[in-house]
Amino acid sequence: MRIYPTVFRLCFSWMDAEKAHKIGFTMIKAIHTVGGGAVLRRMFTPSSSLTTQALGLTFPTPFGLAAGFDKEGKGINALANLGFGHVEVGTITGQAQEGNPQPRLFRLVEDRAVINRMGFNNDGAAAVAPRLKEALAGLSKTYPGVRPIVGVNIGKTKVVELEDALEDYLISARTLAPSADYLVVNVSSPNTPGLRLLQDVATLRPLLVGVREAANASAARHVPLLVKIAPDLADEDVADVAALALELKLDGIIATNTTISREGLASPDALVQEKGAGGLSGAPLKARSLAVLRQLKAAVGDSLVLISVGGVESGVDVQERLDAGATLVQGYTAFLYEGPFWAARINKELAALRK
Repeated sequence: MRIYPTVFRLCFSWMDAEKAHKIGFTMIKAIHTVGGGAVLRRMFTPSSSLTTQALGLTFPTPFGLAAGFDKEGKGINALANLGFGHVEVGTITGQAQEGNPQPRLFRLVEDRAVINRMGFNNDGAAAVAPRLKEALAGLSKTYPGVRPIVGVNIGKTKVVELEDALEDYLISARTLAPSADYLVVNVSSPNTPGLRLLQDVATLRPLLVGVREAANASAARHVPLLVKIAPDLADEDVADVAALALELKLDGIIATNTTISREGLASPDALVQEKGAGGLSGAPLKARSLAVLRQLKAAVGDSLVLISVGGVESGVDVQERLDAGATLVQGYTAFLYEGPFWAARINKELAALRK
């Protein structure tokens, strides 16, 4: 019996979604702070059968937490306690910024979906970097074997003009790469004006080349680099990004970010319109995310690591993505609906499927 859905309905469903997120995240961090992390790790450490090699790294499970939950690197170790094989922090920008005006996070409960227009609210790269360093030291200490991996997702500061985007990304790359297991260039959020224009390959090529050079030089090692793309790209544009990633010998592609589409929702149109603009995530994204994954796999074969995200809710969903060509899988929105035991349950389901 799953208790959390009842807790969510009674305690959080009526509350502003961003406030509920902050309360839930604070509770997760508090349990870690008072020493509960050791108990959780004993309960939720993934089966060794799930150990996965990717990006030159060893992941304790292929299932991880997508960027967006821990935007500032304040709860990496606490989230790792819950069974995530990796935690992707961010999106982090070169400068600190407050993001868009509130309210900016909304649930569509009937669709098990979320609309967000957060706008990359974060403390900025300089403030996040020492948190990453501390978190990695903590993970290395508490996981003497295979530790959870820490990815860092970087994006453009809103006030920076598109023509100056490269230098803004370079600030983040230089600052954060030394304490990142892998780095993700986010050019696909719909909530920073003009950002998705950077997915055009003519603009994307120098951006990825510059970030890779800056990250590797700053970290004095090869930092695996991936690009995160939108589900709203036309198939020919997905093909172009895949070709570019192969040309540049990137380490991987993350597919997909949130969608601006509102097609096929069960929620009443009036309710959807009331929530307004923003990126839609959750169950409605499943079909398109899976389709993009399959297209990418056909294009890149085994040359790149593909990380699939979008509409993932269960161990069966994760295995479906792995079977379709993903090496790693991420989730986020279902975490808000399923609660803190979600990752552990997915790992248990995955391990059972492999027997």
